[in-house]
Amino acid sequence: MASTTRRRSTAADRRTALEERIVSALEELLRDGLTYTELSVEQIAKAAGISRSTFYLYFRDKVDVLLRVSGALRSQSYEIAAAWRPSAPDGGAEGLARTYELIIRHYREHAALLSAIHEVAAYDPVVRDSWADHQNRFVDNLVTILREEQRAGRTPADIDPRLAASVIVQGGGAVITRQAVGGDGGEDAVVARELAYGYWHGVYRRPAGRPTS
Repeated sequence: MASTTRRRSTAADRRTALEERIVSALEELLRDGLTYTELSVEQIAKAAGISRSTFYLYFRDKVDVLLRVSGALRSQSYEIAAAWRPSAPDGGAEGLARTYELIIRHYREHAALLSAIHEVAAYDPVVRDSWADHQNRFVDNLVTILREEQRAGRTPADIDPRLAASVIVQGGGAVITRQAVGGDGGEDAVVARELAYGYWHGVYRRPAGRPTS
């Protein structure tokens, strides 16, 4: 039994190491200016130092690579976002600003991949749906937070949690992507703070009894 477990562990380690090589090679090709549409499996395999046949042992096609990569990218960004709570000691508007800045920096580290994801999502429904599922996960997390805040009387009861969460995720996501892909990092803190304070005072701590018309 122990021998079988070790063999499985070794095989999993080899798979992880090879996938990391492929992802690293892919990022390098994208940083060189190639679009994901232009890349071929042969180019990716060659850059990773493997054969096409080895590539196909681990991935169905190059879209499968992008789905795996985007999965890891999404998981890490979600962990950053989910760690923030409005009323926690490190929460509030400043805590939210730090959270946005961390997400921007995280995406900038993988800006080439982020661009590729959005490029392919424009024409591939599988990638598009995968990214939409990612956004929905953020929305669901914010709906939970907003409802908790409403029950505690800290967020106005007349706010629609799901609508507000969707606006925050979609609007904030667009700004974050643009800053991560197109910015040089110099204004990350400023952009993050504007996002945070806009949503903090516009949603989380919006004054109650605002005019409806």
